[in-house]
Amino acid sequence: MAEPEQPEFARERHVLFLEVMASKLPADYASQEVNHITLAYFAVAGLSLLRELDRVNKDQIAKWILSFQVHPKTDSELDNGQFYGFCGSRTTQFPSTNMKDPCQNGSHLASTYSALAILKIVGYDVANIDSKALLSSMRNLQQPDGSFMPTHIGAETDLRFVYCAAAICSMLKDWTGMDKEKAKQYILSCQSYDGGFGLVPGSESHALCLMGFIQVDLASNLQEPSSIDVRLLLEWCLQYGGFTKFLYDQFPDIYHSYYGLAALSLLEEEGLEPLCTELGIFSAAL
Repeated sequence: MAEPEQPEFARERHVLFLEVMASKLPADYASQEVNHITLAYFAVAGLSLLRELDRVNKDQIAKWILSFQVHPKTDSELDNGQFYGFCGSRTTQFPSTNMKDPCQNGSHLASTYSALAILKIVGYDVANIDSKALLSSMRNLQQPDGSFMPTHIGAETDLRFVYCAAAICSMLKDWTGMDKEKAKQYILSCQSYDGGFGLVPGSESHALCLMGFIQVDLASNLQEPSSIDVRLLLEWCLQYGGFTKFLYDQFPDIYHSYYGLAALSLLEEEGLEPLCTELGIFSAAL
């Protein structure tokens, strides 16, 4: 019996789709407008992985991204408890209707990470950014336990936002935006008895365990070696042939497989390309 034909990778179709997503938001994605910069990050990073960044105007993308940064009007505003980062979309730049917080500041930690990552990928010199206001105000988001809120008006706190804060500091080459020791202790507290990491202390291990290891890796040149149980983490990653959101009761999927393989890359497993921890893509694509 003849072997079935292997499906071909429709490279050009992927490139065309990512090219559109990098420049505009199709109607089918209108409900995700508040996450426009995050969606743009996936599009630009995808084009970078496919070595097709020349298909878009990199200078125009950088100018568009920079238009989302929120700046304090005066230095004294840096003490008002707000976060002066990047908004996620045009609508989040509109004045707030919340009378308890009527300020016009929709800065979000994840949007700020996505914005800086895009700027790095397209070759913009992030040293030109107003990093002083961004980093000093980012400390307003860090909680007493070392975790981070995504906005100054409050929200959930977990490893995702600690990763965003650590990556922001790494990309700007300035760690004044966070208390590193508190953040490190929070990360370590998220490692479970089985070696994996939960998104918060005491929660079930999740394939996003990459987040815990990657954050300590980002700061590895600035602090003493971490006390992460690497052997147990590696065993957890290899317990099953494929990667799922949780260890049991779910089939493997490509999203969580990426996080699992990225974690193995950071653990220096043979045969895997090194990972650019700040941008979340493999270094060979840069």
